[in-house]
Amino acid sequence: MNKLIAKSESDIYFDENYGKLYEGVEHGESQVFRFENEIGEIKNQFIKREIPIKKDDKVYYDIVTPYGYGGPIITKCLNGKRDELVSHYFNAFDQFCKENSIVSEFIRFHPILNNVNDFKTIYSVSFLRKTLGTNLKDYEDPVQSEFSKSCRKNIRRALNKGITFEIIERPEDIGEFKQIYYSTMARNEAADYYYFDDGYFDKVLSLFREDIVIVKALYLGKTIAQGLYFVYEKKIHIHLSGTLSDYLYLSPAYILRYAITLWGKENGYEIIHHGGGRSNSEEDGLYKFKKGFAKNTEFDFYVGKKIWNVDVYKEICRKAKVDEEKEFFPAYRQPN
Repeated sequence: MNKLIAKSESDIYFDENYGKLYEGVEHGESQVFRFENEIGEIKNQFIKREIPIKKDDKVYYDIVTPYGYGGPIITKCLNGKRDELVSHYFNAFDQFCKENSIVSEFIRFHPILNNVNDFKTIYSVSFLRKTLGTNLKDYEDPVQSEFSKSCRKNIRRALNKGITFEIIERPEDIGEFKQIYYSTMARNEAADYYYFDDGYFDKVLSLFREDIVIVKALYLGKTIAQGLYFVYEKKIHIHLSGTLSDYLYLSPAYILRYAITLWGKENGYEIIHHGGGRSNSEEDGLYKFKKGFAKNTEFDFYVGKKIWNVDVYKEICRKAKVDEEKEFFPAYRQPN
């Protein structure tokens, strides 16, 4: 008799509130498609977005993974039946897309859980970049084992200059964090996609207060940098952070990562996921900064693309006056 193997949706990106958090950012409606039969279960959470170009006066939609990572995931399956389950899921989801006028789908697969491996037969899958992590579980002293020599030197220098840190679990208020974050975004001339507004932060606090840790770096009693991190099922995700311009010379960003590493190890967490760089290059400045905390731990980040209605996709691309074969996906959303 085959045994039903459960695979927990063991990260915040598969929490249904997480999809709701990003409806404004992705300009759409969060939905969850669940497929279940006697073999097992698959769940796919996505943002459904209206395509701004109509065909024959009919509105069509595309779907995208909420900001971060996700995609379809097997939550339960009979041993040895994963491929068969995915095949049944494909047929059901294909029908769902037809009935709901969904033209295309873009997925950012989860680099730690590797759900990409189950769905390569459905989607056109591409390796995008490495993401980085600090392994807390397998190292007695992750600072010594995972942090680079130069990173540890920067931390010692910052501590010697008098920078201290404070950790706040389940914060009641994140107003101070928002001020530092907004000043950092303005300094970096960040794209709108990364410029989260007050409504977003209100949702973060109302939906995920129990899953938030704030780390402060302080100098002469003043908060000079902060990080807002998600903690969920033994994982810590470096989410957002910022530093006041006048204190960049003190490199407090190193103290934020140092502090969350100490806290995570002490509290039984297994991994800190730092994400990747701003680009796909390993020479990317942000990637190189994060690599300083991840000497031995990295993950493969894949994206998936699928055109569910080829005829409509081609027609919308034609109306948008773009080449449907463009690398940007979906091509009709290519920025001008």
